[in-house]
Amino acid sequence: MKLENCPRCGKLFAKGIHDLCPACMKDIDKEYDKCAAFLKDNRQCSMQELSDGTGVSVRQITRFIREGRISIVKLPNLAYACESCGAPIRDNTLCVECRNRLAAEMKSQMNESRKPPAKQDEHRFGGYQIGDRMHDRP
Repeated sequence: MKLENCPRCGKLFAKGIHDLCPACMKDIDKEYDKCAAFLKDNRQCSMQELSDGTGVSVRQITRFIREGRISIVKLPNLAYACESCGAPIRDNTLCVECRNRLAAEMKSQMNESRKPPAKQDEHRFGGYQIGDRMHDRP
C-alpha cells in the first residue's frame, strides 16, 4: 500500500481503492445520506435549495449526480452547471450549445490540418537579394 495525503483534509493515509482517507469517505457518505433524505420530501427543489437545505456544497452534489449516486430523472428542477458556460444542464458535462461549438471548432481544425502546406515562392528567400537588384538599375 502507498501512503498519501488526503486531498480533502491533508491527513496521511494508506491509499486503497479510494483517493480520500476513510474519515473523509465517511463524511461524504453522510453528505450523500443528507441529500437523499432531503430529496425524498423535496422532489421539486433546485440545486441551490438542495445545497442550502443539507449544507452540502453544489460541487459535491454535482459529483453525486455525475457518479450516478443521485439520479435526477424524477427531479425536474435539479440541474448543474455546464463546465464551459455555466448554463444549467441535466446530463453530460457541456450544454448542447457548447458541445456544438466544440464540435465545429474541432471540425475546422481537422480541415485546416488536412490542407496541403502553402507553396512558397521559390525565388524569394525573405531577405534582400543583391543579384535581383543589379538588373533593375539604369
